[in-house]
Amino acid sequence: MRPPVQLWLCTQPTDMRRSYDGLAAMVRRQLGQNPLSGHGFLFINRRRTQLKCLYFQAGGYCVWSKRLERGRFAAFSPTAGQAIALSHAEFEALIEGLDLVVTKRRQRWHPKVSAA
Repeated sequence: MRPPVQLWLCTQPTDMRRSYDGLAAMVRRQLGQNPLSGHGFLFINRRRTQLKCLYFQAGGYCVWSKRLERGRFAAFSPTAGQAIALSHAEFEALIEGLDLVVTKRRQRWHPKVSAA
């Protein structure tokens, strides 16, 4: 399994009865993105106790979900139909129940990828 290229968190509460097609439609309509892009799209319900991740791999959609028995996922300020890009570290913090507030993102060196 290859991890999604980029993770996007939808800031609007989502009905967790939605599955593959409903979540893919939300990605297209609300976020204005392509669900077939290889990116992962995260959705959280209104009570912030459930999370779903939709992504596309070769051959089909994948949906991953988590339901908390206690506690809530971190709150994010809702912006009309937009998504927040999350790093893998921010995703891990969200899943582990940490409130991660980034006030300033520091630059890091990344090797240049050359087309071979």
